[in-house]
This record gives sequence, structure tokens and C-alpha cells, in this order.
Amino acid sequence: MSAVATASTIDPRAREFYVRGLGKLDENKIECLVGGAYAFARYTGIERHTKDFDIFIRRSDFDRAAVVLAKAGYKTELTFPHWIGKAYDGDDFIDLIFSAGNAVAAVDEIWFKNSVPEIVLGMAVRLIPAEEMLWSKGLIMERERYDGADVAHVLLALGPTLDWDRLIDRYGKFWRALYAHCILFGFIYPSDRTRIPRWVMEEFANRLKRELTEPDANEKICYGTIISRQQYLKDVIDWGYRDARLQPVGNMSAEEIADWTKGIEIDGAK
Repeated sequence: MSAVATASTIDPRAREFYVRGLGKLDENKIECLVGGAYAFARYTGIERHTKDFDIFIRRSDFDRAAVVLAKAGYKTELTFPHWIGKAYDGDDFIDLIFSAGNAVAAVDEIWFKNSVPEIVLGMAVRLIPAEEMLWSKGLIMERERYDGADVAHVLLALGPTLDWDRLIDRYGKFWRALYAHCILFGFIYPSDRTRIPRWVMEEFANRLKRELTEPDANEKICYGTIISRQQYLKDVIDWGYRDARLQPVGNMSAEEIADWTKGIEIDGAK
């Protein structure tokens, strides 16, 4: 499914903003990948339009990208320094993404190496890889945003052709979250269970079997904060669980966690 059709639903002003913004980055040789609704449409055939345009860049390129877009007349900000910035044109905005809210799915060279060519808004671009999309979306389980359906639809569309070795490696110690999505996939689509290769399910089942012979973890730690910034605050604030996002176990500083938690007041569940 091409992402071209998605462009037809966009307000002309927003389209001009997105095209000009991408063009300015390209002119200044700042590599970026298109994600969001465009990549999702390309992989699943499901079209939708939101008021934002997701592009993925290296963290090291953010400052330069912000300067380029500011010189083009757009307001820019480093919204949350551990994962995202924005460029605005009125009510429309471009998300400049270089990681994820939990600081897990950081953009690295593998994203670019495995990106997919596509035409978006009449421009030749490269889309984020499906595997990295699954890595990022599969760890979002907020009250106000749960990307499980997106994960299931990508698995339905691309399950047999995914680079499962890379995807499993991406999840690393969070493999249980990916396994949970695979289990749910069989529940959602019982007639399509085999779109997830048998060896993948056996690998996860064997991991779980081995884990069942081991005692509980020694450290009292909550990994719930990896999948939701809001719903497990009680655990880490009042119940004595270590926050799995906090360095050195996770990738976030205490300041970054506090800043991200404050963001709940803006766009978290009420």
C-alpha cells in the first residue's frame, strides 16, 4: 500500500509546511526518516491523518535541524530533551523524534540502513523500518494511548517477512512485551496465527520455560514505567519499586523522568 493516497486528505497549508520543512532538511543534508501515519499506511494499508508529521532523526542532528527550520520561519523547540522536539506552523507541527518517551527506541544507524523508499507528499523519502516501528509502538501502553492495535495490524501485514532476529534483539530484556503482543495476535487473528513464524513463538516459550525454573528477581524493580509514564507512578513513588527507566538500569536521568512526568499535565490521561 502506497503512502501517496494519505496525502490527499491533508489541508493544503499543512501539506505546504511538511513539504517545505522536509525540503529544507534535505537541502542542508540532514538525514531524516518519515514515520507516523505515512509509514503505517505503507505497511498496513490503513490511512489516517493527524495534525502532526513524524520525522525521525539522529539526536546529534537535532540542533542543526532546529536552526534550519527556524531560519525557514518556523517556531522550534526541544520539547523533551531525551526524545523529541517540534517545529510549528500555526496549529500544524512536525515532530522531530530521536528516541521514545521511555528512552528505549533510540534512532541509530540501523534505522537508516533498513529504511524503506517511498513517495510521500510528492517527495522521494525513506520510511522508518517496520521492525523499529514495532519496537517503538510495542512499548506504548498508556491509558490515553495504547498502540497494541497498530502492532497487531503491522504483524498481520508483514509477519512472515519481518526480520525477527533484529526485532527480538531490539526488544532485548523487554522481550516479554513483544511476546505479549504475539500472544494477543493469536487471540485477535486465530485464522492468521502462523503469520508469526513458529520458531519465534517457540523461542519465547522456551525463554519463559527457563524463567519459570528461576527465583524472582532480587531487586524490587518496576518495568511498568517503560510502557506507561503515568500508571505506575504509585509503584515507584509510594511502594518502594525502583523505576526501570532510571540510569543505569534504564536510559533516563532523574531530571528527565521528572520532566516527562510533568508532561502528563499537558497530554496525559485525566
